[in-house]
Amino acid sequence: MNQQSVIVGIGPLSPADVVAVARYGAQVGLGPDALAAMAASRAVIDSLVDDGTPHYGVSTGFGALATKHIPLDQRSQLQRSLIRSHAASSGAEVDREVVRGLMLGRLSTLATGRTGVRPLVAETYAAMLNAGITPVIGEYGSLGCSGDLAPLSHVALALMGEGSVRTGSGELVPAAEALASAGIPPVELREKEGLALINGTDGMLGMLVLAAADLHRLLTTADLAAAMSVEGLLGTDAVFAEDLHALRPHPGQVASAASIRSLLEGSPLIAEQLTSETGRHRFTRVQDAYSLRCAPQVHGAARATLAHAESVAAIELGSAIDNPVITRDGRIESNGNFHGAPVGYVLDFLAIAVADVASMSERRTDRFLDTSRSHGLNAFLAHDPGVDSGHMIAQYTQAGIVSELKRLANPASVDSIPSSAMQEDHVSMGWAAGLKLRRAIDGLTRVLAIEILTAARALDMRDGGAEGGLRSSAAIAAVRARLREDVAGPGTDRYLAPEIEAARLLVDDGALLAAALEVLPAPLP
Repeated sequence: MNQQSVIVGIGPLSPADVVAVARYGAQVGLGPDALAAMAASRAVIDSLVDDGTPHYGVSTGFGALATKHIPLDQRSQLQRSLIRSHAASSGAEVDREVVRGLMLGRLSTLATGRTGVRPLVAETYAAMLNAGITPVIGEYGSLGCSGDLAPLSHVALALMGEGSVRTGSGELVPAAEALASAGIPPVELREKEGLALINGTDGMLGMLVLAAADLHRLLTTADLAAAMSVEGLLGTDAVFAEDLHALRPHPGQVASAASIRSLLEGSPLIAEQLTSETGRHRFTRVQDAYSLRCAPQVHGAARATLAHAESVAAIELGSAIDNPVITRDGRIESNGNFHGAPVGYVLDFLAIAVADVASMSERRTDRFLDTSRSHGLNAFLAHDPGVDSGHMIAQYTQAGIVSELKRLANPASVDSIPSSAMQEDHVSMGWAAGLKLRRAIDGLTRVLAIEILTAARALDMRDGGAEGGLRSSAAIAAVRARLREDVAGPGTDRYLAPEIEAARLLVDDGALLAAALEVLPAPLP
C-alpha cells in the first residue's frame, strides 16, 4: 500500500482511501470545499439556537426524550451527557483498523457539510487519526440503528479528552494524556455536535470495505488452491474451457474459470492424464468430483456476491448519514438514513459466500487424504502410514473452522431487539454482522492455507523419484517453491501447527499469489 495521504472533501471516499487510512496509517487532510461546507451548515445551526421551535438535537433531548425542551444554558451539558452515556460498549477491544475505519467514515460525513458541526470538530478528528490515537471500543454496544451509537460515542468521548485510547505504539493511556502529548486540545461540543458524531453506519461500513479488500485476494487464492488440488488429484482441466463457461456467462464464474485455466496452463501432470506416449486417452474418470469440477461456479458466485456488496459500499461511502441533517437549501430535517439495513444485509451475504467457499476447499483437502479417492497417494499423505499420521488432523482443523463458518453464516440482520422505549423499534444488527464477517474471513484464510499446504505436499509426493524436478504448471511450481521457503517438504511427522501458521501468513499477505503472478503472462482476473 503506497498511498501516503487522503484528502477528505465533500465527495465520496474510495475503498482504497479507507484501506489506506484504516489499515496502513495514511495521513488525513480536509479539503477546502469541506471546510467551507461545514462552516455554512454550522451557520444554519447557530441561527436556530434562540428559535422557539423545537429542533431535534439542537434544543431537545434524544431518542424517546426528543419531546423534552433543553434550555440554552444546558445545551453543552446535553451534548457531553449524550456522549458519556452512549459510550457504553463492553467486551473485547475492537481491532485498531476497525476503529480507524469508523473514524474516517464519520469524518467523511462531517466533511459533507450536512451535519452542522464546526470545522474545528472535523479538524480535531483528523488530527487524532494522524497522531495514531485510537479510542478503545468494546465489541458489544451497537445495534446498527441510529448509527453505530456506542462505538462512535467512544471516539467522541476521546475527542472531549475523556475515556481510554491506544497510542500509535499501542500503549493504553487516558485520552486526555494522549491528546496532550500530540498537542491536540480537547473539544467542548456545542449544539447538535454530539449527535452528529454518533449517528452513522461508519463502523459496519468500514468493516465492509476492509472485508471486500481481503476477499479480492482470498477468492483468487481459492482459485489457486483449487488449481493445485486439481493438479494434485490428477484431475482434468477440460471443464474450465472458455466456451463451456460462455454457455452460462455469469461474470464471476467466467473470471474464476479463466483464473484456474491460467494457473494450470502447461501442467505436465494434467497432460499426463490426457495422453500416453502412444496418444491414447488415459483419463479414466468420466467426471471429477463437484469440489474440483464446480469450483468456478462456487467461487464465481462468491465473486458476484462481493461485487454486489461493493456496489452497496460505494453508495454508502458517498452518503451523508446523520439525523437530523442540514439540507442544501438550509432546512434541518429528521430522517432515517442512519438505519444499517443496506450494509448489514451484504455483510451477512458475504458471510454466506465465505462459508461456502471454505466448505468446498475442505472437501478438496479431504480427497487427498483418502486412499480410495487420492489416486495413488499414501493414506493421509503420511510418510509411513500407521507410524505417521500426515495431514489427518490438519483436515480436522479445517473441518472445525468450516463448521464454525456455517454458524457465522447465520444472518445477524434478521434479528431486531427494540430499544429506547420503543422509539427505536427496529434495528439492523449490522455491527454484529461486520464483526462476525471478520471472524469468517480469518477462518477462510486458514482453510485455504491448509488446502494449499496439503496440495503442495501431495504434489511433492507425486514428484518423488521423477526426473526433471517439479511436474506442476509454471504458476503452481512457483507457488510451491515459495511455500517451501517457509515450510519443509514431505517427511516423517513433525510439529504441524507452525507450518499451518506459516502457510496462513503467506495467504494473508498475498505472497503465494504474488509468486504465481510473477510467472504468468497476464494478471489473473
